Amino acid sequence: MGHSLQTQRRPLILYRWIPSFLKLFFHTVAVCFCGNSYSQITNPIDSLKNDSLKAKPGITERPDHSILKQYDMADLIKDIIHPNRKPDSLRKKSGITPMPNVAYNPSIGAQIGIKAVAGKILGKDPNTLMSVAATSASITTKGIIYFYISHNIFTPGNKWNLQGSLIAAKTVTPDFGLGIGNEPGGDEEDRILANPDRKGYVLHAQFYNIREKIYKQVRENLFIGAGVSFDIRRKIEDRRSTGITPYSVYSGRYGFDPGNYMSNGFLFNIQYTSRDNQNRAYKGIYADVGIRANQTWIGSSRNAVQLTGDFRKYWSLSHRNPEHVLAFWSWGSSVLSGALPYFELPGTGKDPAARSGRGYTFSYFKGTKYFYSETEYRFPILKNKFISGVAFFNIQTANDEAETRLFEKWQPGGGAGLRVLFNKSTRTNLCLDYAFGKYGARGFFLGLNEAF
Repeated sequence: MGHSLQTQRRPLILYRWIPSFLKLFFHTVAVCFCGNSYSQITNPIDSLKNDSLKAKPGITERPDHSILKQYDMADLIKDIIHPNRKPDSLRKKSGITPMPNVAYNPSIGAQIGIKAVAGKILGKDPNTLMSVAATSASITTKGIIYFYISHNIFTPGNKWNLQGSLIAAKTVTPDFGLGIGNEPGGDEEDRILANPDRKGYVLHAQFYNIREKIYKQVRENLFIGAGVSFDIRRKIEDRRSTGITPYSVYSGRYGFDPGNYMSNGFLFNIQYTSRDNQNRAYKGIYADVGIRANQTWIGSSRNAVQLTGDFRKYWSLSHRNPEHVLAFWSWGSSVLSGALPYFELPGTGKDPAARSGRGYTFSYFKGTKYFYSETEYRFPILKNKFISGVAFFNIQTANDEAETRLFEKWQPGGGAGLRVLFNKSTRTNLCLDYAFGKYGARGFFLGLNEAF
């Protein structure tokens, strides 16, 4: 490829990286506090208390009488099918909830499938969070087939939390090169890799993931955890391009087999959450800092150390209508040493829930260093809260191989959307967003639950 494997380009001495990553972390916190500032089908949301129906350990929930005035999809279906039936308070509800798994965005097309979620509180401690298991199988109009099983288990008293997932998929992944869209000053391979014209490529592959993490609650709202993740891509191929592509340039430079790779590593996380609800928060903070260490001795194609930071802050602007919310989110990730495979690099939509960068397709911008920030205003439209709305604006930045540094160039995105109240008890919304960005990027995004 005309280049070495670039071992020399990425020194392994960690102290050389400390200043830039302290800058990344503190910039994340500063943007969120000051307020200035999709994807192939994605992994199950990797959030400590996702799908939990209680908000906070140590507080016994009281019935929320305000939700009795709200109207959701279950009420609509009941009024259509059984308009005169009265609620049966004695009927025992099943702990397993099947539901359609529908979504749409420019990366995957339209998705249809089936999903089932089961929930149970373990033990007799009234403050224990609900344990949840889920499974889903789906197919999209762009040929993606996706299956997963996941669990999020809390032992009595929330002393331990176990999170894990198993994924098998046939993926179709869009690619627009490395970096943030700057014109490189190097040779032709540098230009192909940076892809400043944002020419679209598409790669097909098989994807398998096995992940398990164990968290220990060390004090109220604060957890520390560790785990392991095996990410495997096989039979990677570009069925349309016959020449050199960004993927082939990167794989050659860093010594990855362009047809198959494994990214296997250990996970270490510190997480804090004070959100009043994990599906749609009105107030509170969520923060997570994690290290991933890929190791060849457990099968990884290359060694690598990756740092990731996630910070979210929510303010309710009205006591009477707490659904008026101003929300901030910053997410960043950087490769501290070694090399990650091309499609494991941090970038657009590479957050754990793959919801960042609305307006752009999955992995539209990416680099060995990446930072993202978003602001969203959420507001009710109908008095019964069945329909509400959002307006959002986001920015993202990444480095590249042509001396573009993190925070040097930013790419904007934004849009607006409607929310349909899917389940008033868990504050679950059906989200319909239209978003746009640079280079003519735009599209309609459909999914369950808020982006963050």
